[in-house]
Amino acid sequence: MRIPLPIGMDDFTKVRRKGCYYIDKTKMIQEFIETGDEVSLIARPRRFGKTLNMTMLRDFFDISKNSREIFDGLYIMKTEYAAQINTRPVIYFTFKNCKGLTSEELTVQLKLALLEEYGRYKELLEGELDKSRFSVIRFYETYENLMRQETSFIYLSSALSDIIRMVYEYYHIPPVLLIDEYDQPIMSSYECGFHEEMGNFFSNLYGAAMKGNPFLGQALLTGVQRVAKESIFSQFNNARVYTVFHRKYAPYFGITSSEAQILLNNYGLALNDEVKKKYDGYRFNDVEVYNPWSLLNYADMGVLDNYWVNTSSNSLVRIALKKADRRFWEDFDKLVMGEETAVWLTLETSYIERDSNYSLWGLLVNSGYLTIRKRIDNNTFIVRIPNDEVMAEFQVLISEIAGIEGLDLQQMFEALLHKDMKRFFSLYQNIVVSCTSYMDGKENAYHMLFLGMCIGLRGLYKVTSNLESGYGRSDITLSALRSGYPNVVVEFKQGEDLEQLKEKALDQILENKYYMGLQGEVICVGLAHDKKKCSMAYKILSV
Repeated sequence: MRIPLPIGMDDFTKVRRKGCYYIDKTKMIQEFIETGDEVSLIARPRRFGKTLNMTMLRDFFDISKNSREIFDGLYIMKTEYAAQINTRPVIYFTFKNCKGLTSEELTVQLKLALLEEYGRYKELLEGELDKSRFSVIRFYETYENLMRQETSFIYLSSALSDIIRMVYEYYHIPPVLLIDEYDQPIMSSYECGFHEEMGNFFSNLYGAAMKGNPFLGQALLTGVQRVAKESIFSQFNNARVYTVFHRKYAPYFGITSSEAQILLNNYGLALNDEVKKKYDGYRFNDVEVYNPWSLLNYADMGVLDNYWVNTSSNSLVRIALKKADRRFWEDFDKLVMGEETAVWLTLETSYIERDSNYSLWGLLVNSGYLTIRKRIDNNTFIVRIPNDEVMAEFQVLISEIAGIEGLDLQQMFEALLHKDMKRFFSLYQNIVVSCTSYMDGKENAYHMLFLGMCIGLRGLYKVTSNLESGYGRSDITLSALRSGYPNVVVEFKQGEDLEQLKEKALDQILENKYYMGLQGEVICVGLAHDKKKCSMAYKILSV
């Protein structure tokens, strides 16, 4: 009988009680205990097992539960730390669903997330609390505020510190505070334009709970963004932060190579080069990891598909890419080609607080869109797009930013590959007209747009930009990787005289022999642009 896979299931107790396939990550509990951080943050991409690990920690420590059965046979129960099971009070929140188009909508979701744990403790300790104690009075006042529909978020800034103090004074044991996806409401406020309105609230919410709180034992937060040391987090700057570059906690988020091999073997599949090309490529410190969401879905379906692309969209990444400047796109050009490149990035500041190229590169790394291959110095890193699945997501993002319809894009390339140049140019014209908001009226803008579209040709073509060939550099060269497909060389020109410029672009390809080194048919294409207008000249050669 095949063991069910826990796809879409991120509650540790449910996974264990339903007998689902589970990769033992309980050594993380040992590391959490031994590290002893008062406050720590683990930054990881979406769908890399953050919630499952947080509920694992919750269920192990929670003094109100008996968890021995669900941890039976796992690594942690074979260590000296097994004695600590169910010995500490735990306060657990997940903010992963805290989104809203307005501050009012977001406040409702925050209340629901906070109320779940408040309600659990109210029910758990009902009749045992001394309601004359200040901490209990504050607990019930906050509980009532959470229950009231009209309560503004400004009355909730002490919600975390109030429950921490009440729990400590009841158990006389400093509680463990776990907050899953702590930055989701912050990102939502930024994406929807009311970040300034709620910035002080988030600062007070987290700062009051975790900065020098004598009633707190340990706190662990997970999210995508690394906590900053300034701005909204000025009160919350004592966290020990573990990004994808740190050694600690590296093996526990994602599926390692050895774990991937065992998983796929159990489901009659092999960890071959095709699977690696599709899902491998991430490195957390020196640990090679796979995206668990993608690999579990592949194990279940047996089909190599873009599963990560179909998860919830990352609006912040889209916003950041829209605002990126030319310097960013010049480096990104190399990444689209499947190359590595050195960039100056910071993991010290979140993009929300400082929308620079440095924090954008950091956002892309922490979000899983890029992976670090090597560190050059304090701020310079070699990065690359990890795999074909993420490359496909970049195609989606770039197409959306440029206003391109995916079907138009697919049809345009099909026309090009079949040498139907009339249809190719007709579709290309439509795309140029539809995405003029992306164009800046400069030659390089069309170049970058074409590169973004060419992501979809990976596997069929080697796509290179400004390739050194013949007697100069071509703007774009598509080298066919399979027989029967034509090679393509493209040159762009920008100006008002489209007819003259398109011929000049084509002549440049021919005179400088940009097609040298290619074999078989070569479609030489000269494209001239003047804002929404464009014109094309082409010639098909056999070389």
